Amino acid sequence: MTAPASSYVLTLTCANRPGIVSAVATALFEAGGNIQEAQQSDDVTTGRFLMRVVFDVSSETREEALRGSLGAVAERFGMAWSLRDRAVKRRVMLLVSKFDHCLADLLYRWRIGELPMELTGIISNHPRETYAHLDFTGVPFHHLPVTKATKMEQEAEIWRLFQATGSELMVLARYMQVLSDGLAAKLPGRCINIHHSFLPGFKGARPYHQAHARGVKLIGATAHFVTADLDEGPIIEQDVERISHADTPDDLVRKGRDIERRVLARAIRFFLEDRVILNGGKTVVFTA
Repeated sequence: MTAPASSYVLTLTCANRPGIVSAVATALFEAGGNIQEAQQSDDVTTGRFLMRVVFDVSSETREEALRGSLGAVAERFGMAWSLRDRAVKRRVMLLVSKFDHCLADLLYRWRIGELPMELTGIISNHPRETYAHLDFTGVPFHHLPVTKATKMEQEAEIWRLFQATGSELMVLARYMQVLSDGLAAKLPGRCINIHHSFLPGFKGARPYHQAHARGVKLIGATAHFVTADLDEGPIIEQDVERISHADTPDDLVRKGRDIERRVLARAIRFFLEDRVILNGGKTVVFTA
């Protein structure tokens, strides 16, 4: 009988040159791999090549041998690369403040299996009672209040929990605290924020009120990786909705909640499926 297959996803980036695709395909073939999906991009402005490959191998194929074969190709082309068994779910920690619409949406999508991840915990600067209407069954909740005087100690505990739980991704699901430069520097490409504006417009606080004051005709939301520069990190996903002069700031906030939910959920799904590759100050997202 044929042994059941295991499915892997390979992502890579390197300086562009002839022969990369051929070398990767040959290495996978020689390791017994069967390519199911392949996407690639050539950034002509930077000369970088980026690729995502989904492939199956027989369960008889040892992952060590697979990594050895791909490692040889990676060394030859100077690649930064990652290989992940798709059966292993990514471990995700959620941070939230008072506004809980994104948190509620993510919990729902997680429970119905739309977002295949392991939730390692929820951290909030507000007490558990703030979310009495939400079901946190099976998800540890940590109340970590923060003030200017205690910010460093609070962030140290966030980082300890992130490491102790083996988390791979931190999600700021409307967590209304600016991460310090030190914590942001520890999470390059591993911390996603949802900003309630179509960046790069209306950064910082109260963006819907800023938008209303400017009389914009479209509002949006942006999911991006967190960096030390506020609201400047590489953008992963965005969406917009048309508004009119009749809409008040409260209307913009209400309509914006829907945009924020779907943009953040899509960005997380792209991350979970290894569809996001950092490319300098921006990303390449290989959508399905």
